[in-house]
Amino acid sequence: MRRRILCQWASALCTGWMLAGCALLGQPEPVRVNVVGIEALPGESMELRMAVKLRVQNPNDAALDFDGISIELEVRGSPFATGVSDERRSVPRFGEIVISVPVSVSALAVVRQAIGLATSERPIVDYTLHGRLAGTRFGGLRFESKGEIDVPKELAPK
Repeated sequence: MRRRILCQWASALCTGWMLAGCALLGQPEPVRVNVVGIEALPGESMELRMAVKLRVQNPNDAALDFDGISIELEVRGSPFATGVSDERRSVPRFGEIVISVPVSVSALAVVRQAIGLATSERPIVDYTLHGRLAGTRFGGLRFESKGEIDVPKELAPK
């Protein structure tokens, strides 16, 4: 009987320590990733290649190390480009870096967006960026970013 009570007390004490330890760890702030530039790359036959430059901001008190990134870019609600990079980087605590990720865009996606832009009255294009930083604690860190791109007047519908 005593042994059972002692085991229950020890179990409750260990559970309390674990909960206190988890509370001390705290929930980290989500990483912020924004598109800061797009450059053309040489493409293959029916695809367009671009380098998407991303600013990765770490609002946490510990450095963020990753060893790969994958992204999916949606434009006006439709899939547009995908890309991966096996670059190994570290974002300092309360710091930021810019990373370039090569992406592929199918000719069909380009045509679909051109037609959509030609029939639209709005010269602003909405985008959503989904991605994952690999090799972080817990196996990977997902992120999402949304924004708008102003279409140059020369390309805007009249």
